Amino acid sequence: MTRSRLTREPAGRHLAPAAVSLRRRSALVLAGVLAAATIWTGCAYAFWIGSGGGSGSSSTGTAQTVTLLQATGSVTNALTPGGTADLFLRFSNPNQYAVTLISVQPAPGSVVVTSPSGTCTTTGVTVPTSSALSITVASGASVTVTMPNGAAMSTASDSGCQGASFQLPVTVAVRR
Repeated sequence: MTRSRLTREPAGRHLAPAAVSLRRRSALVLAGVLAAATIWTGCAYAFWIGSGGGSGSSSTGTAQTVTLLQATGSVTNALTPGGTADLFLRFSNPNQYAVTLISVQPAPGSVVVTSPSGTCTTTGVTVPTSSALSITVASGASVTVTMPNGAAMSTASDSGCQGASFQLPVTVAVRR
């Protein structure tokens, strides 16, 4: 008697060769995606958790005083009682950086009179405040600035002040 061999495969085990290949590819792609996600997650974790240490230093320089070298009036625009005249200011910047002149205003102190034609006790000479300035003085440079109407003389000035020269105390504000 011949016995035939009947084998019974469990359901779903009979697959065509193309289906086996597609399933294998899907499994490989899924494994690759999971591996890449694991690597990227590890890198991100290391980036955010990483720490370090060290030291640094810096220093600041000391700002030096910007010097007003000279303040003179204009001969062509003479100062008269009740009027104004141009004021010329010469600055020197000894700093290692440029500064910007931002204002000129009267400073405490007396006006010094030179060569009056008579008694000049009441000069009436002032420096009006000029606060809308923006004049750059380069590092290590000297510059002459013309302040239109930068000096004023009141009508209360003594007659003996005619022909005199005046030395006016001013405060100059600069910024880096």
